[in-house]
Amino acid sequence: MENESSAAISTAPAVGKKHHFRFHARHLHLAPTFGNDWFALKAEAFARFFGTPTFLVGQTVIVGAWIILNTTGVVKFDIYPFILLNLAFSLQAAYAAPLILLAQTRQADRDKAHADADAQHREDLAAASEQREKLASAQTATLLELVRQNTELTAITKTLSERIEVLTAEVHQRITENSAN
Repeated sequence: MENESSAAISTAPAVGKKHHFRFHARHLHLAPTFGNDWFALKAEAFARFFGTPTFLVGQTVIVGAWIILNTTGVVKFDIYPFILLNLAFSLQAAYAAPLILLAQTRQADRDKAHADADAQHREDLAAASEQREKLASAQTATLLELVRQNTELTAITKTLSERIEVLTAEVHQRITENSAN
């Protein structure tokens, strides 16, 4: 999972282009607690393997075969009470616990970085929404001013049209009076 998200972040498009992990890019400088070296990555992968059905079924088959082979007498390298098997389980637990803790710590770091990026994304969305709201408000005010000016111009045009009509009627009346005389 980390490799997928790291690859997606590191292969992000150029600045200015929108991409899915753009808000995670600012957290790339954060070094994981146990590093990104070969050992840390393999240890985490191994710790993750402990919780898989494949591991549990495989371990059950091996332990079952171990017990059956030693109790039936096919082999006698670890007879009942299975001291060697107990030693193997103790050794496994001694390595499994720190590896699982390592994996949990690394996952917690990734979760924190993702949460920080998500919070920044929400903040950016809120800022963009506020900016759009201010722009819409300014455009509404401009439109109202334009409507007011248009109404004034319409009133002036009506007044001028009425004046032209009166003047046209006067000119027509004078011309018809002069023609009649």
